[in-house]
Amino acid sequence: MRIKDGFELRSVCGVDVIIACGRENIDFSKVVNLNESAAYLWRSVEGKEFDEQMLASLLLKEYEVDEATALRDATATLKQWQEIGMVE
Repeated sequence: MRIKDGFELRSVCGVDVIIACGRENIDFSKVVNLNESAAYLWRSVEGKEFDEQMLASLLLKEYEVDEATALRDATATLKQWQEIGMVE
């Protein structure tokens, strides 16, 4: 899985948001607000191939959570990104 071209993480007034840029995303009408851990994951995988296992490993490295919680959160985050169409 990869982040699709045209989606960028930006900080707006201290809030991390994903915006769609470029002609192919012209109909994208949402701004996606990311919490701290989702923004950390996004920054960590920009330009890389990843899956939920990699996201879970990143969460384990950065936060004090157990493996089951990290995998559950990584899977939920990835599912949201897929539903919005930000990853391929």
